[in-house]
Amino acid sequence: MQIEDRVRELVEEKIADREDLFIVRIKMHINGLLEILLDGDNGIAIEDCAKISRHVGFHLEEENVIDKAYWLEVSSAGIDTGLLLNRQYVKNVGRDVRVKTTTAEKREGKLLAVNDTRIVIEEKVKEKGKKAELIQSEIPFEQIKETKVLISFK
Repeated sequence: MQIEDRVRELVEEKIADREDLFIVRIKMHINGLLEILLDGDNGIAIEDCAKISRHVGFHLEEENVIDKAYWLEVSSAGIDTGLLLNRQYVKNVGRDVRVKTTTAEKREGKLLAVNDTRIVIEEKVKEKGKKAELIQSEIPFEQIKETKVLISFK
C-alpha cells in the first residue's frame, strides 16, 4: 500500500463524523515532507489540524509505515494554494478569482457558478475606445490550469 493511500485512510477515519471537512491533497515529497492539505466548507480550525496530525502521526509510527526520516505537516489549503477540488470552487462562489488557462491566458472575475464540467465568472471586458462592460464567461475545467482566490484589502 502506498504511503499516501494509508494516510488518506487515516485522515478519512478521523474526519468521518465531520461532513464539513475534506481532504484537498496528500503528498509525500522526496525531501521527506508528508504534506496533508485540508479544507472545510466553513474553513478549518487549527485544533482540527492538530487532532488529525496527532492521529495520523501516531498510527504511522505504530504501524511503521514510513521507514525513513520524515516530517508531517497538516494544514489548511491556504490562499497561495490554487483551487483543486470542485467542492473548493463551490465554497468560493461569490469571490474574485484569477484563472490561468491551459493556453496561458489569465482571466479575472467574480466566480458566479460551478458545476461538474465548468465554472462561470463575471469579468470586466474593455475594448479600445469603449466603456468596460461586465460579461459572464464559462470556462471548462479541462481548460483550467490553475485558479486562485484573490484577496482584497479594500
